[in-house]
Amino acid sequence: MRVRDVLSAKGSSAVFTISPDATVDELLDLLAEHNIGALVVSPDGKSMAGIVSERDIVRKLRALPDPREATVEQIMTTDVQVCTPEDSFGSLMSSMTEHRVRHIPVLEDDEIVGVLSIGDAVKFRMDQLEFERDQLTHYVQS
Repeated sequence: MRVRDVLSAKGSSAVFTISPDATVDELLDLLAEHNIGALVVSPDGKSMAGIVSERDIVRKLRALPDPREATVEQIMTTDVQVCTPEDSFGSLMSSMTEHRVRHIPVLEDDEIVGVLSIGDAVKFRMDQLEFERDQLTHYVQS
């Protein structure tokens, strides 16, 4: 199983991005509007400058003098764990666990083609297990 399989199963190829110079207010609005936990930070919507997540908001905003006027660039993570569509599902899960991240952008030729969350990965694995169970049940009953 590959990362591309998880992207396909996810059903949505939408990648939500935000500009590095956007305000935290704009960031909060986009996270709430799309009901997501992270946005890829991109100056052009294709390349990646970083990622900004709910964890970044909680951990980094409190150190700033005027948090609501802060920019995304001030709180984003620039050392981003990424993967490619050809990476294995196992390596995706290992990376999320080892680096304690909940969102991993998927890059192909340095362009963002998707973002996978820990929820996407867990749902994919649960669907696989359910399919295997159904196949075994059918086999045993036949």
